[in-house]
Order: sequence, then C-alpha cells, then structure tokens
Amino acid sequence: MNAPTPSPLVLEDEKQGLFRVARKSFTDTEIMNAEYGNVFNKCWLYLGHESEVAKKGDFITRTVAKRNLLFTRDMNGVLNAFFNTCPHRGAEVCRERAGNSKHFQCFYHGWIFGCDGQLKSLPGADRYSADFKEQKRGNLVPVPRFSNYRGMCFINFDPQAGSLEDYLGNAREYLDLVLDQSESGMVILKGMQEYAIRANWKLLVENSNDGYHAATTHASYLDYLANTHALDKEVALRGVGRELGGGHAVVEYTAPWGRPIANWIPKWGEEGKKEMDALHAKLAERHGKERADRICFKNRNLLIFPNLVLNDIMAVTVRTFYPTAPNYMNVNGWALGPNEESSWARQYRLDNFLEFLGPGGFATPDDVEALESCQAGYQNALETGAEWNDISKGMGLDPFYDDEVQMRSFWKEWNRRVSGASTKEGGQS
Repeated sequence: MNAPTPSPLVLEDEKQGLFRVARKSFTDTEIMNAEYGNVFNKCWLYLGHESEVAKKGDFITRTVAKRNLLFTRDMNGVLNAFFNTCPHRGAEVCRERAGNSKHFQCFYHGWIFGCDGQLKSLPGADRYSADFKEQKRGNLVPVPRFSNYRGMCFINFDPQAGSLEDYLGNAREYLDLVLDQSESGMVILKGMQEYAIRANWKLLVENSNDGYHAATTHASYLDYLANTHALDKEVALRGVGRELGGGHAVVEYTAPWGRPIANWIPKWGEEGKKEMDALHAKLAERHGKERADRICFKNRNLLIFPNLVLNDIMAVTVRTFYPTAPNYMNVNGWALGPNEESSWARQYRLDNFLEFLGPGGFATPDDVEALESCQAGYQNALETGAEWNDISKGMGLDPFYDDEVQMRSFWKEWNRRVSGASTKEGGQS
C-alpha cells in the first residue's frame, strides 16, 4: 500500500491571484523539527556585531538555534565563534554572559583554554599522551563556518555552505544602506532586549516587514506622534515591497517620523536642524546626493532569511528569534547606531528605539498581542475551511509598501527548504 501523499504547505496560483499557507505550518512539531534540520542548520545565521567584542579578550555567550556559543576576540584581535562546550566532558567552558578574559576555565575538571580556543593547560597532564595538546583534540571546537560582513558576524552549522556574500545576494544593497550611515562604523548600543512570544516564529517574520497592519494595529502610535507634533505631516507612508531572492525581502518607504540620520522634524528645533543638515551634507559628500537622500529619507524593513530583521526606521533595530515550540519563540533585539554620532542624536535614537521598537514601546506590545491572537486562532486550523492563511495582497499588481510580496518571498524559500516543493500547484523545485 502506498503512503498517502502529504498535503502541500504552500500553494500559489498566479492566474487566480492566490497564495495560501497551511496553518499547520504554525502548529506542527514535526514541521518545526524540519525547520531546524533544513533551515536553521543550513542557513547563515546572525551571531552578533563585532562592536560587542571590541577589545582583545572580549567575549559573549549567546544561544543561536539551540546551540550555546562563545563569541570572542582573541589576543591577536581575531574574531572567533566556538561551541561553548568543553571537549573533555561537555560542560560549558564559560558561564558568564559577557566580559573580558584571556582564558576560560572549565569549572568541572579545570581545563583552561585561551580566548583563541586553544587548550592551555589541564590538571594531570602527565597522565595523558605526551603530544596530547599538539593533537589539538583538546581545543574548543569552532562553529563550522564563520564570516564577517562589514561588522555583522554570521555563523553556519553546515561545513559545505557557500559564502556569506553569495548568500546575502540582493539583500546586500539594503544592508549597505544601513551600514553606510556611519563613516567610522556602526555599533551596537549597550544592552540587549530579551523577551518571549507565545506564537510561532514565522508570524514575527511576517509582521516585521508588514506595512498592511500599521494603520490599524499601531494607530495609537500615529495618534501619539500627531498629538506631540513629532512627525512631518507633509510626509505620507508610501513605498514598495520587494522580493530579493533566497527568501530575503524588504519594504522601503517614506514615513512621517523623524530619524536621527538627517531626517529632521520640527520637534527637534533649529539646532537639531543644523546638525541634521550637516550630517546630510557629509553623507552626500561620501556617497552622492541621491544615495544620501535614500539613506536619510527612506525607511527600510529588511528580512535576511530566515530570521534576521533590520528595521531601519525611526531608529535601527537588529532582531533575531528562534522557536522552542511551534507556539513559542525567544526574541533578542539590539539597537544599532553610528559610532561617531553626537550625544544629542544618540539620545533621540535611544528614545525612538524604546518608544516604538522596545518590548515596552508602542509597537511591540501591539504586535505581540496580534501574533498571539493569530496563534490562538490556529486552534481552528483543522476545521473545514479554516486551515489556510491568505497572503495574496498585491499579486499581479505593481508593488506597494503595504502589499504582501515580501512575505511571499519568505514563504517560497521556506517551502523549498522544508518540504522540497514548489509553491505552485503540482510543481517541484
């Protein structure tokens, strides 16, 4: 007897203008396991920014796709990513979140490692073979692939993975628009936000570059800006969503709020205008006026597949998120800014970041409520007629910022990796 043909997870019919995603994609444990095997274990994943380990001996421990990793800058200034696991019996060699140290000592049996991962000493060394350290099997194990793109550090658990630059592909254009905001380099501002959402991780992927929900879900924020005059009433939310290939996507648009990267608003006063004008002039000198205008006056919500989001809006946030269950994810967020910006601009950047993008701001609680409401609604997914999400807005039309082409970009690549199928009915990738 032949096994039943599995039902498709994603369907696309261009003639009918239809794009649907099976809601079991958000609820099924086997699908989540397939995501770890075929997505998180195979794709380039964001580890951290080089500014977080700026000095020799700096280190951070961080969990990426269920792995406990150690991110270091060694005494030669080289960046490294190791599995935070003692090669002897498997204990964590570093149990602190961050710090500065030349060495790490495993608390279990006392093995000592340099911040370059090399085994330096071990108790009872005379009871091991004379060339034990030279065999290198006592060194920390590096993550199979590590790469640094303009300060943003990525890892890949697949030793056969292609280069990071090739993986980023067309997303590099938009990533560069963020990174070109600084002459001396972008830096992570101190601290990290950590929170959890009782919803599937892919809902946050969708939400992070969804212009369609802003006017309703975030109406209170727009009202707040209008009431405090913290916006330019002459500027409307307007732009386009783009599919960038490889699951990457972006929404680029104008918006009425101020951005401390030369997008002045009246609330900031004449002194603020002078500073923003001078900043714009410097950017125009380095990149040309057209690119400077794009850097300063356009907003970007960029998704780098599968789960790195850069919201270059009223501030710049970097966000990653991983599932621990089909209906639960852990989220990490950081604020990114130019290293050389003034204390005045930095204060507005942080105020904007916390006011809208932080877990206690205007946006995130609204979004969390929406995503958890979706997850609750998926309890009906097995009922006839309630098993599909519709993600077809804008199909066959010129793209607009509140269409859903950017979400379809993600789902096509997700489906190819998870199920090995084309999104189009009857097709195989």
